[in-house]
Amino acid sequence: MKILMILTSHDKLGDTGLKTGFWLEEFAAPYYVFKAAGAQITVASPLGGQPPLDPKSDEPDFQTAATARFKADAESIAVLANTVKLSSVKAADFDAVFYPGGHGPLWDLANDPHSIALIETMIAAGKPVAAVCHAPGVLRRTRNADGTPLVMGKQVTGFTNTEESAVQLSGIVPFLVEDMLKANGGNYSKGPDWAPYALVDGLLITGQNPASSELAAEKLLAALA
Repeated sequence: MKILMILTSHDKLGDTGLKTGFWLEEFAAPYYVFKAAGAQITVASPLGGQPPLDPKSDEPDFQTAATARFKADAESIAVLANTVKLSSVKAADFDAVFYPGGHGPLWDLANDPHSIALIETMIAAGKPVAAVCHAPGVLRRTRNADGTPLVMGKQVTGFTNTEESAVQLSGIVPFLVEDMLKANGGNYSKGPDWAPYALVDGLLITGQNPASSELAAEKLLAALA
């Protein structure tokens, strides 16, 4: 079982002068779910190398058992420091793909032609695609073979407008995940803010927020089984 995890390379939070990137828990929790299942994991990013960590996700309030385990795991830290370039990976080499969130993907992966082509190819090949929190933003420009949005008519979720408002970034992000999924014809639904909530519709798996990352990973494994 070969799983590809794709992280953002974008580290600027709009014009605020603040840093962003990927959200640590959303990488660490699924990573260890996949490792426990015996998966062979490849981590990629648009630029390759060390992806930027959202500094907020490293604050004490956002630490979990998975993030603590990761910080003590030299082997996994080395894997993260040496992500492969997204342009070098082929859908044929993997059984599934998982996108952790953080705000970064809204700027780079949402518009990345390699990411878009990879998702479309995976779905066409009958392979599951999962994205959690802000990462469903990577589906923004993905299309079905007939040209319709990939999420059209699909049960989907992602970071809610109210969660974005709570972190005071609604006016900073290039688009709101909830609004985009609805605009593309997705059947968007959500659970309570900050609580685990993940959906499966065919090959597409989406999670609402950081707390949903482990659940989304488990649903991806179930889809592969």
